[in-house]
Amino acid sequence: GNLEWLDKNKTSFLIMWRRPEEWGRLIYQWVSKNGLTNSVFTLYELASGDDTENEEFHGLDETMLLRALQALQQEHKAEIITLDDGRGVKFF
Repeated sequence: GNLEWLDKNKTSFLIMWRRPEEWGRLIYQWVSKNGLTNSVFTLYELASGDDTENEEFHGLDETMLLRALQALQQEHKAEIITLDDGRGVKFF
């Protein structure tokens, strides 16, 4: 369940330690626990910021981070936004 084929010929794949939905759940738990709903973060702040240093999602690859945030967006818990210097996310 944690393997995803990256091409139609099934020559390369991604093995995920956690599914994007699970990462999203962990991120949202951190947001809620710290009273950060209605806050905006850059992707860098989430993956590499000092505030997330002790969290499991700290250091998460940007591709997987985006997928986790997309899962949260589908649940109407977040919105991915474009900032002047890159992408960010607002949590609800």
